[in-house]
Amino acid sequence: MVSAFESDPVIVEVVRNGFLESAHRGRVAITNPDGSLASSVGAEFAPMYPRSANKPLQAVGMLRAGLDLDEELLALVCASHSGERFQLDGVRRILAMSELDESALQMPADWPLDAQAREEAIRNGEAKSPLAMNCSGKHAGMIRTTVLNGGDIASYRDPDHPTQLAVVRAIDDLAHEQATNLAIDGCGAPLYAISLYALARAFGHIASASDGAELQVATAIRNHPEYVSGTWRDELELHRAIPGLMAKAGAESVYAAGLPDGRGIAIKISDGHPRARPVVMAGVLQRLGFDHETLDDHASAPVLGAGERVGEIRPCKETLSALGA
Repeated sequence: MVSAFESDPVIVEVVRNGFLESAHRGRVAITNPDGSLASSVGAEFAPMYPRSANKPLQAVGMLRAGLDLDEELLALVCASHSGERFQLDGVRRILAMSELDESALQMPADWPLDAQAREEAIRNGEAKSPLAMNCSGKHAGMIRTTVLNGGDIASYRDPDHPTQLAVVRAIDDLAHEQATNLAIDGCGAPLYAISLYALARAFGHIASASDGAELQVATAIRNHPEYVSGTWRDELELHRAIPGLMAKAGAESVYAAGLPDGRGIAIKISDGHPRARPVVMAGVLQRLGFDHETLDDHASAPVLGAGERVGEIRPCKETLSALGA
């Protein structure tokens, strides 16, 4: 894995007053509508952890196992939410369907990701909670799936639990690749490695689905992107800018997107820094012919000096040119 990351090309440049200050290496995979590899840079076949970019795939597995949620709440199952009130209320609604409350969530306590929501919670004297942790929607979905199948709630995170087995079967199916390297994600749920190519292929498949659980997930994400991320997140801006797009970011700077024509995109920044993630996605979408001011803004993020723009964080043109158009 170390050698694979070392071989990844420089994909983002940080320029201050015309001087190259920092650089991020990374990899990109783009798939055709038929799932074949269209183009790539970096180690696209090396195993990597998609982290929360896995959530749409996990949601497909839950639906196939009987999960029964409306679009808003299904979008929340796919979310790394900001901890805004409407999102926390949505998680409570999922749990209440099974006559449960947030005490059923087997997750670490955390503050909301959103700065405003976090400050509001602190001012109100609230403590960190599993409910506010960004993965609580996914866990609530796993709990609901378990209840519907008469399973043991106390062990819903166990990799051998029927709910988790349904999830990993869906990952294998959508990725057309066997998930490996079982680990524990930051939220405590099982985590598996797949290649970046497989992740792109899965997103393209879900985004172009015409029926089944895949269509349900794609529709929920497209119609309610604010539930998937938050009111002020770059993911929400991207969904609003590109019609039909279905995208999800993950920790350690992973980002995947599916287009309605079946093409898929997956990105991994080698050092895991999140500032590079939206920059690369914007640059790749521009290479694919999409034109929107949101992409322009994300593909040239400001570098500040004394509060004024003195440079930019930008995709490396030489690297992205290898992807073609």
